[in-house]
Amino acid sequence: MLILSRQCSESIHLGEHIVLTIVSISGDKVRIGVEAPPGMRILRKELGKKDEVAYEIAIPLPQADSRKAA
Repeated sequence: MLILSRQCSESIHLGEHIVLTIVSISGDKVRIGVEAPPGMRILRKELGKKDEVAYEIAIPLPQADSRKAA
């Protein structure tokens, strides 16, 4: 297991398309923002198998506007 220290607003990149950002730290809680490709399953591990589908989320990355001229 790799263990990294991050401060609020700092990010960790996993591959080319996944970014974890520390949104806030308050006491013993850390809020983490996840940017991932559309359709990627992001599941909280503490949920049992029967509950996985109910808590599945996907957060799309911002898409470049293809109408803009280079």
